[in-house]
Amino acid sequence: MKHVLLLAGTAEARQLAERLAEVKGVRVTASLAGATSKPAALAVPVRSGGFGGEDGLVRYVEAEDVAIIVDATHPFAARMSAHAAAAGRQTGKPVVHLRRPEWRAQDGDNWRVVPDLASAAAALPTGARAFLGTGGGSAKDFMERTDTSLTLRTIEPPSAEIAPHIRGITGRPPFDTEEEKALLLLIGATHVVAKNSGGAGGYAKLAAARALRLPVIMVARPPMPEGAETVGDVHAAVAQVRQVLAPN
Repeated sequence: MKHVLLLAGTAEARQLAERLAEVKGVRVTASLAGATSKPAALAVPVRSGGFGGEDGLVRYVEAEDVAIIVDATHPFAARMSAHAAAAGRQTGKPVVHLRRPEWRAQDGDNWRVVPDLASAAAALPTGARAFLGTGGGSAKDFMERTDTSLTLRTIEPPSAEIAPHIRGITGRPPFDTEEEKALLLLIGATHVVAKNSGGAGGYAKLAAARALRLPVIMVARPPMPEGAETVGDVHAAVAQVRQVLAPN
């Protein structure tokens, strides 16, 4: 049985796990970072928690005789993608990075693209009431913007008080456009801040912002590791795995 290590954490990873579970002669281990306490179920065995950095991942790949690494982590999980690429180089194992397409601005959108969260925080004008669809780890980047009123949505409640000017709410994608419009109206949003994660699950906030003519501060994706082999959908990822694992 050839061993596939699937670095998971996205809807595409769940779909890929289902597809790979059907491939004969292959065993799949999905790895989750453990960022949420109740992750969605996967169709293959799951390990949870980090590897202990790049060196730990290398040790796992060698000890578990991994034949191929499939990186289907979040587009903003840059460190994990870098570790996967480095582990592939060090062990000589192929690595495939699955990255869903980015969102693109449409007619009626008012986007300002910034390179990172710090730039997004700086781009908010004084007095802004912004909805932050940027994830739990982003709160620190907005801590000093006490001249604004912010609503941050996370999958799970924060473990500690964020800041007086940042209100925390919870929600798990996918989201509905009409519900997102209602939320933006309820909080009196003047701006939406988002990461360009791509995918259908989180797009509704952008559609809602367009409908309400709200400006969006869009954080660009971090670059992929140099020389990374990237595919854009589950079908292409499955095809790549089959090609790599095919008998010579």
